[in-house]
Amino acid sequence: MDVADVQTGQIRIHDEVGVRCQKLFQDFLEEFKEDDGLKYVEPAKELLNQERNTLEVSFEDIEKYNQNLATAIIEEYYRLYAFLCHAVGNFVKDITNSKKYKECYVSFTEVATRHKVRELTTTKIGTLLRISGQVIRTHPVHPELVSGTFVCLDCQTVIQNVEQQFKFTNPTICRNPVCCNRRRFMLDVDKSTFIDFQKVRIQETQAELPRGCIPRSVEVILRAENVETVQAGDRYDFTGTLIVVPDVGSLSMPGARAEPGSRHKGGDDSEGVRGLKSLGVRDLHYRMAFLCCSVQATNPRFGGMELPADEITPEMMKKQMTDGEWNHMYEMSHDRNLYQHLIESLFPSIHGNDEVKRGILLMLFGGVCKTTIEGTSLRGDLNCCIVGDPSTAKSQFLKQVSEMSPRAVYTSGKASTAAGLTAAVVKDEESSDFVIEAGALMLADNGVCCIDEFDKMDPKDQVAIHEAMEQQTISIAKAGVRATLNARTSILAAANPIGGRYDRSKSLQQNIQLSAPIMSRFDLFFILVDECNEIIDYAIARKIVDLHSNIEETAQQKYSKEDVLQYIAFAKKFKPILNKEAAELLVNNYNHLRLRDNSSVGRSTWRITVRQLESMIRLSEAMAKMEISDEVKPKHVREAYRLLNKSIIRVEQPDINLDDDHDNPALDIDDTQQQSVDQSTEEPATNGDTPIAETDVPVKKKLTLSFDEYKNISNMIIVYMRNEETRLEEENNEGIHRSDVVAWYLSMIEERIESEDDLIEMKELVEKVVDRLIYHDQIIIPLMTSNLGGKESQEDDDPLLVVHPNYIVE
Repeated sequence: MDVADVQTGQIRIHDEVGVRCQKLFQDFLEEFKEDDGLKYVEPAKELLNQERNTLEVSFEDIEKYNQNLATAIIEEYYRLYAFLCHAVGNFVKDITNSKKYKECYVSFTEVATRHKVRELTTTKIGTLLRISGQVIRTHPVHPELVSGTFVCLDCQTVIQNVEQQFKFTNPTICRNPVCCNRRRFMLDVDKSTFIDFQKVRIQETQAELPRGCIPRSVEVILRAENVETVQAGDRYDFTGTLIVVPDVGSLSMPGARAEPGSRHKGGDDSEGVRGLKSLGVRDLHYRMAFLCCSVQATNPRFGGMELPADEITPEMMKKQMTDGEWNHMYEMSHDRNLYQHLIESLFPSIHGNDEVKRGILLMLFGGVCKTTIEGTSLRGDLNCCIVGDPSTAKSQFLKQVSEMSPRAVYTSGKASTAAGLTAAVVKDEESSDFVIEAGALMLADNGVCCIDEFDKMDPKDQVAIHEAMEQQTISIAKAGVRATLNARTSILAAANPIGGRYDRSKSLQQNIQLSAPIMSRFDLFFILVDECNEIIDYAIARKIVDLHSNIEETAQQKYSKEDVLQYIAFAKKFKPILNKEAAELLVNNYNHLRLRDNSSVGRSTWRITVRQLESMIRLSEAMAKMEISDEVKPKHVREAYRLLNKSIIRVEQPDINLDDDHDNPALDIDDTQQQSVDQSTEEPATNGDTPIAETDVPVKKKLTLSFDEYKNISNMIIVYMRNEETRLEEENNEGIHRSDVVAWYLSMIEERIESEDDLIEMKELVEKVVDRLIYHDQIIIPLMTSNLGGKESQEDDDPLLVVHPNYIVE
């Protein structure tokens, strides 16, 4: 016989309120009906399964059943939680006729009010709360001792059901009245109760953060079935209560610090002695934590993005919509000008830049993520980079996208490190384990990461996002932690050119400080040049003045921002497939890009690679998603090819200046923003009929051609010369002279010549083009004859011309 089983006279406190609430809650579970049936009978039967132990109860049902019970649970939740769990256990035992009592737990959902992390104060300790936040750190799952069975080492008495107070708690005294043991106990692991336990840290979201404040965070304790239900970067609603726990991290530290800190090595003992652990004299620290009973995704509907993307289908989203929402969605999908209306509705405060808006819109829709037979994943997210002069609304684009996108993170390049962008390995304060803390790219998983001042990032930090931009994963091997994390995010970056102004005479790579590998990972590059244009400047000025005057032009906005986000979330669930015609057109367009890249006369931005082909595929799929189409059609491919041309190819085509102005720097003073100057030391100033005198500088008109016009003229000349070479070879005649080429071109455009001045101007223009083809591009080879004395003959003013045999006409 166990001596401790005899009544020892110990007084047990009887909580009448708890017993009463337990009875009422069990009556609620047994009696509450919905749709002419008992609602909680079937869920309770599932708790007999080995892996189930939590019953989910809607708090709205409790309020309908008994308002007093609901009020008591909200105000005294922590006090009543054990009684409510006991009621669930009794309810399960009764309806299943089970002889063995199973420990069950209750979780509440649909609690009415939601609180922010910043609103958690001591007045809310012990009450039922619902808080929302973004998960920034997850800890590994550990077993937690919730009810311990101890054996007294002096008299071998078994002490059961010792409740643990969030740390290892020994019995206060042995139950045996004869034994006075207070310290020497051994835990009986087999008879004790353990439960899964996980800590996560949540932080208030960017939208809730007051300006100028540091984000506040709180630790959330997950138990039982709630463990491993959240991921870093997700936004969730946690239902539970605020509790006060001992700060075990500071308690486990040595109590006394004999040596002074590094700041006080001069003999200043102002910190004092904090006490010795062996003497039991220690500072006691407490901190607040959130004991969670239920986890739910924040707003799992349209903008939420909190449910795994693979689990949501268009049919599921249709069921969540009302009839009015579905009809509005149907009307939007059949809008003929949907493309234009969407960009006008998304960016109403930014004037112009329609191509940039289109690119960002398609980035929000995204392509289709695929997995190959070997298991390799092909990304479907689009990456865009905006390069441009100051005051061209680059940061405004990023700010608007970060505010309207449901999962978006805004960061600045100069203030971001590699660990801050990807993930950091930090040491836990209590267990000293290394845990992973999510960076910006992980927090923006299935969203958009906006990086401003991208060109000012440290090159070592830029390298860290190479893997995230293409493979969409983050690999970590630090401090014994080896992990591969998901970073399925689109990157929207903004960069300034070198020197503050974009030099159109140079290639894109010469204008920004980015390496070729990271440039090839961007699907779209947009160049914003601040050019003087009277009409555009007036329109921008009017727009800015109206914004400052609080005059909103709602006429252009056909849809509200909520409608657009709802439509984007719905369209993203579609997975269009390439049809045969679209696939053939993609191959042809890619071949055309490669040929043009190899034979391009202008300075190419970078080599066209397979990544540009994949960019075209992703853009085509985004276009098909926007139109709610199940297959990618040729019209989608054509728009993708046009957008890719606008973003990449336009950069390779600076204006061509035909003046020999490397000897006259004074010519470069005016029009430097609109006209590119190509100073080439290879081009000699040998044109006798176009001398530039100092007196002519103010009135001299600069000969400048756009790249397209220059290519058209040069292609006409090359084709004519090749045809003439073939004809003259057959006739065994001498080749074609420079004057013959000029005369032929003037005869071809004689309809456009109306006066003698036009004739002189066009003659000078074509001579400059021919000279550039000879001396700069080296497409045409002049065959000159000179005597032994080195003096040029008269024929060298009009040399024979031959087209370079390796040149391919586009």
